[in-house]
Amino acid sequence: YQASSGAGQPGMDELKEGTRAVLMGERDVAENKIFAHPLPFNVIPHIDKFQDNGYTKEEMKVTWETRKICDLPDDFPVSCTAVRIPTYRAHSEAIVIETEKPVDIAAARKALDEAVGIKLVDDTEKELYPMPLTATGQYDVEVGRLRKNLCFGDYGMELFVSGDQLLRGAALNAVLVAEAMDKNGALKAKVEA
Repeated sequence: YQASSGAGQPGMDELKEGTRAVLMGERDVAENKIFAHPLPFNVIPHIDKFQDNGYTKEEMKVTWETRKICDLPDDFPVSCTAVRIPTYRAHSEAIVIETEKPVDIAAARKALDEAVGIKLVDDTEKELYPMPLTATGQYDVEVGRLRKNLCFGDYGMELFVSGDQLLRGAALNAVLVAEAMDKNGALKAKVEA
C-alpha cells in the first residue's frame, strides 16, 4: 500500500488538489494526470508498468528486493500486489509468511519488540496497530496485527507494517549500516606491516 508521495511531490499535489475539488463540490470525481486513475477516495492496484507476467514493475521490484535483502534464492516464492492509496506519506504492507517450523506468536512479538528500527504497535483491544497516519514522521517502522495464518495454521503468520518511506528508506538504511560499520571497526583503514 503505497502513499501518493511514492510518485513525488506531484503525486501529493494531485491527491491534495483532487480531494479539495471533490469536497468543495467542484467535481464529482477528481482529475488525474500523475496516476492512472483518480486517487482521492479511491485505491489503485497499479504502480509502474505492467509486465508480461501480469505483475507490475513495482511488484517485481518488491519481489526481487525481498529475496536480495533476505538472502533468498531467485526461485524462492514471493508475491505481492502494489496498491496506491490516498495518503500523503508512509507505505504499508500486509505480510503473510509460511514457515518450516511451528510459529510462536509470543516469541515473534518479543523479537519484534526488541528489534532496532521497529516499533511494535499491536494491541487490538485498544485498537492500536500500524497505520500510515501514525507512522508518518517516525524513523521506526510500525509492526502489528501479529497472528497465526488461517491457511498455514501453526506454520504461518501474518502481520501488518507501516513506515514513513521518506525517513526509513534506502538513504537512512545506508547511513545506519555505515554507522554500525564505523562502530564495529569495519571502516578503519587496515595497516599492513
